[in-house]
Amino acid sequence: MNSEYALNPHALVRFLGKDAKDFTKEDIIRYVSENGIEMINFRYPGADGRLKTLNFIINSLDHLDNILTCGERVDGSSLFPYIEAGSSDLYVLPRYRTAFLNPFSQIPAVDILCSFYTKDGKPLEMSPEYTMRKAHEALRQVTGMEYEVMGELEYYVVTEVESYFDIPDQRGYHESMPFCKGQELRELAMKYIASTGGLIKYGHSEVGNFTLDCQSYEQNEIEFLPTRMEDAADQLMIAKWILRTLAHEYGVDLTFAPKITVGKAGSGLHIHTRLSKDGKNAMVENGKLTDNALKAIAGYLDLAPSLTAFGNTNPTSYLRLVPHQEAPTNICWGDRNRSVLVRVPLGWTSGATHMMRDANPLERVEEHDYSNKQTVEFRCPDGSADVYLLIAGLAVAARHGFEMKNALQYARERYVDVNIFDDANKAIADRLSHLPTSCHESALCLEQQRTVYEEYGVFAPALIDGLIASLRKFNDADLREQLKNEDISVEELVEKYYYCG
Repeated sequence: MNSEYALNPHALVRFLGKDAKDFTKEDIIRYVSENGIEMINFRYPGADGRLKTLNFIINSLDHLDNILTCGERVDGSSLFPYIEAGSSDLYVLPRYRTAFLNPFSQIPAVDILCSFYTKDGKPLEMSPEYTMRKAHEALRQVTGMEYEVMGELEYYVVTEVESYFDIPDQRGYHESMPFCKGQELRELAMKYIASTGGLIKYGHSEVGNFTLDCQSYEQNEIEFLPTRMEDAADQLMIAKWILRTLAHEYGVDLTFAPKITVGKAGSGLHIHTRLSKDGKNAMVENGKLTDNALKAIAGYLDLAPSLTAFGNTNPTSYLRLVPHQEAPTNICWGDRNRSVLVRVPLGWTSGATHMMRDANPLERVEEHDYSNKQTVEFRCPDGSADVYLLIAGLAVAARHGFEMKNALQYARERYVDVNIFDDANKAIADRLSHLPTSCHESALCLEQQRTVYEEYGVFAPALIDGLIASLRKFNDADLREQLKNEDISVEELVEKYYYCG
């Protein structure tokens, strides 16, 4: 065993002594042959944002080689509503770098994420995963930089109410056991996610906790580390599958729904981004944001209305995007400000060494470059998001910022350093544009801004058409009015879209 990988939680990485990005077909065959693996599972996302599964029992080396080389056929029209039934046959081909040991299967199994290909052997243009790859390549062409991403995955664990070790309503932030009932599930999920290659930063309980209909709702969060955008999306998909599977095994419920009930914290999927060049963060220099960062921010703000089409995909998404809930409504940005759409969080750009020495007086002072810790956070997406299309859309927006003639001025004019939900700052809030308030409005925004996404062949026109049609089907243009008049209840909506994403 290579000592460099001795502590790696990923079983294949540890056994093969190499990074997952370097996995080959021969590596997979060797691991399967020498570790008693009996099954291969292909996994790939459908239009509903959930991982689908195709199981193979291995019956010979030739059979295994054939599976890994040729993939298999699937019905694309059953996976994606915008694919015609008359031309629906697709191939799914495994991406070897995504292989991992299934942490749940009673039959020893290796799971591998797949890409979609047409009958001609070409990548499926409207596939979310391929769309993301195209978005990254277009960004590279325009900027000469790489795009790195991390997600903050929030969710609620739902259990029967207990009469002991209760905590005040909406006061669950960073609570510990025994007050935090979901800690054990969260910790095991983190272990399993890491074993599949997920790069986790940390996990904790979140603000949201409340009781509804004799059930306890406890909000948790798992946050990842920045990595290549393609890998970040894969990690989020696998993490959601792991969390749901664990919840099922624990006999509890778990939801990524954007909103459970009015007045309580909703669950977001905040996305942190950074541009890098030659392995260094290109968004910060000497402790300050660079023009590169401001251009990307300008792109995020300009395309924010249509980005909701990928990141806020059902009517309950827009019950979360209301004032005073630490969820954005206005299109603006700021430093360390949780009321804005795009936030620049603390980034250890100054004082890190001094803090370490103050906390640990015996340590020697060593200067380090902490600039890679700095990210820019996009705060409106939620658990209903198609993570591949969302991250692809953000890459398009970052690229767009570099192509905007007035990007720097545009960004500076939309900077705010106050809580825009405070009545004292109403004049500032009134001059800002707003995010859509419904799927209907989101569809209109995507229609208006679609050309930016379609440039460089990134988003296929048929994909944009399909997304617009899907959003319009909700018929939620007057949703808030219906809720106000009690024509429909929040509970009805939540139940309908409870297992979104």
